[in-house]
Amino acid sequence: MKDKSNADNLPKPEEAVASEPGHPEYIFPLVLTSVSQELFSCRADEDVTAENPHKLLKKQDIIQDLRHRAAVCDFSPVKQAVLDYPEDELLLVFDRDFTYGQSFYLVLTVQAKESILKPPAEGADEQMEDEEQQEEEEEMMMKTPEPQPWVSLGSEQEIQDQSLSESRPRLRYSVCPLGRRSGTRVRFSDRNALDWKEELVECSSYEDKSFSITRMERDSSTQTCRDNTHTCTQTLWKKPKNMWSQYEPREFSSEEKQHQLQSENLKNFITSVARRFEIYLQQNLIADVFCDDWTALCEDDASLMGKTETQLKEYQSFMDLHFSKEKTISHVQWHPSISGVIVVSMMERLSLEERIDSSTKLLLNPSHILFWSFSDPINPQLQLECPDDVLCFQFSPSDHNIIAGGCMNGQVVLWDISAHVDRLQDTRSGGKNILNKLGKSDATPVVRYCAVSGIENGHKAPITDIQWLPETFEVNKLGTPVENQSRTSVQLVTCAPDCCVLFWDLRAPRVMVHSLTDIKQKQEEKPLENPHGVPNTFTHLNLTWKPFIRVSLPKISSSGEYSPLKFSMRENTVDYNTGDKSVSGADSHVFAQLRMQSAKQQKPLQNISTKLYIATEDGELVYTDWKVEKDNDSGRMLSAKPLDVFLLQDTLLHTVSRSPFFRDIILTVGRFSFSIWREGLTCGPLLMSVYSKSMFSAGHWSRSRPAVLFMGREDGDVEVWDLLQNSRQPSHTQNISTAAISSIRTQTSSAKQNLLAVSDRLGTLHILQIPGSLRRSSSSERQNVEKYFEKEEERLQYFEKRQSDHQKKKKETEAEQQKKKTELVTPPKQEEEVDAETLKEYQQFLTLEKLILKDMNIQNETQQTCNTINTP
Repeated sequence: MKDKSNADNLPKPEEAVASEPGHPEYIFPLVLTSVSQELFSCRADEDVTAENPHKLLKKQDIIQDLRHRAAVCDFSPVKQAVLDYPEDELLLVFDRDFTYGQSFYLVLTVQAKESILKPPAEGADEQMEDEEQQEEEEEMMMKTPEPQPWVSLGSEQEIQDQSLSESRPRLRYSVCPLGRRSGTRVRFSDRNALDWKEELVECSSYEDKSFSITRMERDSSTQTCRDNTHTCTQTLWKKPKNMWSQYEPREFSSEEKQHQLQSENLKNFITSVARRFEIYLQQNLIADVFCDDWTALCEDDASLMGKTETQLKEYQSFMDLHFSKEKTISHVQWHPSISGVIVVSMMERLSLEERIDSSTKLLLNPSHILFWSFSDPINPQLQLECPDDVLCFQFSPSDHNIIAGGCMNGQVVLWDISAHVDRLQDTRSGGKNILNKLGKSDATPVVRYCAVSGIENGHKAPITDIQWLPETFEVNKLGTPVENQSRTSVQLVTCAPDCCVLFWDLRAPRVMVHSLTDIKQKQEEKPLENPHGVPNTFTHLNLTWKPFIRVSLPKISSSGEYSPLKFSMRENTVDYNTGDKSVSGADSHVFAQLRMQSAKQQKPLQNISTKLYIATEDGELVYTDWKVEKDNDSGRMLSAKPLDVFLLQDTLLHTVSRSPFFRDIILTVGRFSFSIWREGLTCGPLLMSVYSKSMFSAGHWSRSRPAVLFMGREDGDVEVWDLLQNSRQPSHTQNISTAAISSIRTQTSSAKQNLLAVSDRLGTLHILQIPGSLRRSSSSERQNVEKYFEKEEERLQYFEKRQSDHQKKKKETEAEQQKKKTELVTPPKQEEEVDAETLKEYQQFLTLEKLILKDMNIQNETQQTCNTINTP
């Protein structure tokens, strides 16, 4: 047994993984670049494959590469091991499954190389196992140790020599002052040191080189002892006091009331205090006695002095050299319950063509979600492994250890970090436990996802937004809000540019009646192995999860559908979690125990809004209802057409966010401008900014001030908008990065500190400290902002009324003109009728002439003249 060779004792790679957390000592994992793979003819999936993973490398070639490329060579970490290797060829193994964390590993011993290239036969393995089992049994049969007498080896003499002991009797000295000087008065005076140079001697220290002796060796000793702590406590004693409370009012009887009202004392009292009472009432009308003048003075102090601080200060920045290299940050979220922890999702900075060309590389290098802590800005505290690049993720409002994310390939992913929450909570101590933590494990834990949806039943495009439904309600298969009896958020809403919005349920379907045969087979089934330690919280959903509601978005005026990017729900209260909110304490196993309720047990809720604001990639803002309706013709359940559609820009809208102070105020951000809307108002936006020279890339509301907005731009600048100060241009603009801003999130850590998280396309996360002028809200700011929105709403309604009146008048004018055009044209009169009318008018003229001449008494003369003229 003990004469067996070392090669037989070497563990197999599979056994090494199961027994050790790292890698065996006889191998070393390596990362070989494409240049090194071509140089040594070991290209992955070409020269070496999963069926033939072994490659013998010449020792001289590796040494030659080390001489040429020095530290750049991939074999530089094992340089000494290569030089000490006794043979001429080393074994390189292609690790396709990343068993030891890298794609290759180098075998450092000859025995391990022989055991890998020439594995023992099956019979030899069985014999080896029997012998090892026999050795273990012999080791287990250990005898009880017997006490032995102590044998001196000379250590007590060394301890005695090092200890301090008295070699002679102690000397005694007696010191006493002179008798004539004791008790005498002492008088001090001042004098100039320059005048008494001769009597002053300065003794300054200097270095004497002749006596500079260096101590080469020093003997020291230590002794461990237990610290003794004395503590005491005392009960705080106060003198006893008699306390009372009145729980029933004492009232006068009717006779006593009449007596009191008619008494002279009451009349005299009212007469004496009436004047003062009137003065106090007038003072209350003139000034508010409950207003804190000092607080109001402090609010306006900065504006009166004219020195308002608006500069954003750099608080901290995070970037990992490995996980952030050539990657961008797609989404940022503050941890809702642990202060000082922020989570970011990393994705490859590739175009669609580049992503298709490097699809194999992306599969071998999975994406991660990183947890950063202020106590350790260099190393991430936790990593979440993703099946593909994650564009968005959200914490569960019921259990902050449950995280849901949307992937690039259209899948929905779930993580459970309850096993690592203690590591994140250690960061609250401000770094006191970091040294202890690093001493235990230097590597950052990697958490594998619990469940992922089926790729054939999910979205056909990248998921761009994901939100949890609140704990107050859930949705049935018809989209109707019903009461959530479990008070746990179990439903998700996602959207993607594949023209649909999907609803997901985390609960397992209701338990069906199984036969005895099925129950017996289920009991006989062995539990599946779990080598990665993945929690089985959502095992029932893995690869079989599919949505229960599919809401399509048909266009109103034409055929086709809208392509959503972001959405906002009125009843969603998860957008602005505060850092002070504690974890609800829901057990992660509760999700696995929940079951879908039957339709009979569900109680519909009438006061829940089912409306959605959806931003599309064509620059449209769609207002729709997620309820499905039954089609009268086909009998199928179909989504209704949107209620309103607003075309804002020709480019996409990448932000739709509700104000944390007004739930009916919505912010939408596009490429060139942003708009503020009020839900239910169809006239248009309350405010629309002017077109910016540089395109917007992100936008977010302030949590502490209702009138403040933060905008990120493509050139790396951050704009601060104060609506009460100026609504036409930003109040402050500051450059944060040289790359485009990808995401902005705010957090209220305390009353004196507000933080702004800004991420860029280079993979860097900047934490900025918001100044006091942008953090402190005045007592009347919310009312002023509400009045501002109301005035803008009145302006829009007045404009719409004027426009409708103008259209109405225009239609009436057009109708009158059309009526005139359509009137029948009278036919022209004949010549006889015209002559008759003319003769008739002439006869009327002659009759009128006769009357006038008769009245003037000249009719006879005119008649005689006419007769004379007519006589021949």
